[in-house]
Amino acid sequence: MRVTRVGDVIAIHLATARSRMVGYGVYVFVTRDTMIDTGFHAVRQDVSALLDEHRPGGVLLTHQHEDHAGNVQLVASRGIPLGASAETLAAIRDVAPIGAYRRFVWSSMPPLRAAITAYAHPGLALVHAPGHSSDHHVIWDAERETLFSADLFLSVKVRLARPGEDPRVLVRSLRRIARLRPAIMFDSHRGRIDRPVAMLHAKADWLEEIIAQIDRRIDAGASDRAIRRDVLGREAAVGYCSAGELSRLNFVRTLRATR
Repeated sequence: MRVTRVGDVIAIHLATARSRMVGYGVYVFVTRDTMIDTGFHAVRQDVSALLDEHRPGGVLLTHQHEDHAGNVQLVASRGIPLGASAETLAAIRDVAPIGAYRRFVWSSMPPLRAAITAYAHPGLALVHAPGHSSDHHVIWDAERETLFSADLFLSVKVRLARPGEDPRVLVRSLRRIARLRPAIMFDSHRGRIDRPVAMLHAKADWLEEIIAQIDRRIDAGASDRAIRRDVLGREAAVGYCSAGELSRLNFVRTLRATR
């Protein structure tokens, strides 16, 4: 666990030996007496200690994935109010099975069984920003011009996709959230991102160009594997480790399916 402070925001980076082995970790944030996301279940002892230390008035959840929602049951069992979309709550009450690579990196999450008290903060707005997942939200602090972007950004050139992602929808979300003109942005896997408006547009620009290239190849009758090779390059290691679930090939297949 690594803790940094940026103004009024406390950024807590959580990782395990397994997640560090593949270069992964995730942030939870504390701001305005609110914790944003809950981390993954393998770090539940650290999250429990954070709840004891900061005693948040509530928790806001950006989306259903296990690295963000892995300790929702812990939060709810302690009686801490929870704010999340109806789609997110439905998903974490009926948790879908995850692949072996996700279990290795993050660990499975227990479903939400405890009763919850709904939470909202007048200074923090949950804003729907789908693409990464259909229930994906960012959290916008308009007064402080601060965006907690969850998995909206990640990096400019993300050539991988998992089931449930939609790069075409993601482009629209990136453009719409950029119009908020955030001065500060916190990414859930990279921490603070400099020049957030420019970076959001840069990612949208790159995605639009790649989508156009792939669409042209689809129209020309190229196979998914040929398109992946020619446009996105060789498959990344995680594509093999995840049995193709998180892969460059899946990026192409997703675009073909959403034409």
